[in-house]
Amino acid sequence: MKIVFPGIMAQPGTSITRKTGSWRTGKRPEFLHQKCTACGLCVLLCPEGCITRVGDNTYEVDLDYCKGCGICAGECPVDDIKMVVEVG
Repeated sequence: MKIVFPGIMAQPGTSITRKTGSWRTGKRPEFLHQKCTACGLCVLLCPEGCITRVGDNTYEVDLDYCKGCGICAGECPVDDIKMVVEVG
């Protein structure tokens, strides 16, 4: 049992040690890289922490960990991320 004190942030979950993307919702984020303003909200709000910045206005997702929740696409202020159906 972890004891959490007010003002102290607990450690993140264990998804980094377990590849959880194999049971994704059937959709995955696709970064369009057309209107991105590099606000970083997708990185900040991703509950799995699997989005990284790889360029000035370029982000990518590690599909080994992405669960397809769509928070990144829903919160992108310029709609530069869309959720696409996975085939296969």
